[in-house]
Amino acid sequence: MIVLGLESSCDETAAAVVTADKEVLANVVLSQNDAHAPFGGVVPEIAARAHVTEMDRLVDRAMTEAGVDYSDLSAVAATAGPGLIGGVLVGLMTAKAIASVAGVPLIGVNHLEGHALTARLSDDVAFPYLLLLVSGGHSQILVVEGVGRYRRIGTTIDDAVGEAFDKTAKMLELGFPGGPAVERAARTGNPNRFDFPRPMKGREGCNFSFSGLKTAVRQAREALGDMATETDISDLAASFQKAAVESLIDRLGRALETFIRDYGLEGSLVVAGGVAANQYLKAALQTLADDAGIRLVVPPPKLCTDNGAMIAWAGIERLNAGYTDTFDLAARARWPLDPDAEPAPFAGYKA
Repeated sequence: MIVLGLESSCDETAAAVVTADKEVLANVVLSQNDAHAPFGGVVPEIAARAHVTEMDRLVDRAMTEAGVDYSDLSAVAATAGPGLIGGVLVGLMTAKAIASVAGVPLIGVNHLEGHALTARLSDDVAFPYLLLLVSGGHSQILVVEGVGRYRRIGTTIDDAVGEAFDKTAKMLELGFPGGPAVERAARTGNPNRFDFPRPMKGREGCNFSFSGLKTAVRQAREALGDMATETDISDLAASFQKAAVESLIDRLGRALETFIRDYGLEGSLVVAGGVAANQYLKAALQTLADDAGIRLVVPPPKLCTDNGAMIAWAGIERLNAGYTDTFDLAARARWPLDPDAEPAPFAGYKA
C-alpha cells in the first residue's frame, strides 16, 4: 500500500509518499517563514497564494524522490481541515484531481488526527494512549482509543501554547517562527528572574489558559522600556518558557492520573505538534513520565511540525479501517477531533 499525503493547512506546503510498512519514501516540506517573518505571524492570504504556487511542484518532487508513478498509488490523502481555509482548499482540491485521474480513493484527513497518529508511524505505539497535542493553533489532551476514536479531556480556554510562544517572540523582537526563537533566547536566560503566573495550575480539570501569561510578559517587557538589554530579553524568554511548561505539566499530570486509572501503565504518553520539538518541554515531560512509570513517545522534530508524511500515514490508517471519502468532501476551517466534547469554558471560569 502506497499513499500520497498533502498538507497545506497553515504555512507549510508539504507532500509525502509513505507505505503501509512505515517506510517514508519521500517527505518534502516547503516553509513560508521568510514570507511571513516581516509580519511576525502567518498572513492567511500570503499562505494560500504560496500553496497555489508551490503545491504541484512539491507533489512532483515527492513522487520523483519516492520513485513511484501515480499508477502505483493506493490512495491520495489530504488535510481537509481544520486550518486556514484558503490553504486547506488548495491541498484538498489537488488531492481530488490526482485521485480522480489515478482512479484511487480520496481520503480527507483531520489535521489533528495526522498529529495524533504520527507516533504510530515513528514508534511502535499501540492503542490506547494519552496524547498531548501542542501547536500554534491547538492545545489539547486526548485519549486516543483508535482510528477516528478520540476522547478530549482537556483543552485551552483561550490561546494555544504555540500561539503564546509566537506572541512572546514578537513582543521580545526575537523573530519568526516564535517557538524556536524563544527557546534559543531562553538557553542563556535566568528562568527565575520574572515571577510569571502559571495559569490554571492546581485547579480541577485538565484545561489550559495562556492569555494571562502573555499579558504578564507584555507588562514586564514594557516596564523595562527602551533600556532593556540582551540579558533582560533572555531572562524574559526563559521565565516565560518555564511558566508555560510548568502549566502544561501540571495539567497533563492530572490527565495522566486519570488515564493510568482507566487504562493502566501499558499505555503510552505521546506528545505531538510543533511545540513538541521544544527540548525544555521534552525534558519536563520525560521527568513526568518517569515519575508516573509510563512510556513517553515524542516523534522526531521533522514529524512534529506540519508535514505530508503524517497525513499520508493517517490516510493509511483510515484506509485500513475502511474509511474513504467522496469527491464532494468539503474543506473545513474548524473540525474537532472529539465532536462530543463539551465546549471549553470561558476564560476566568473556575472549571
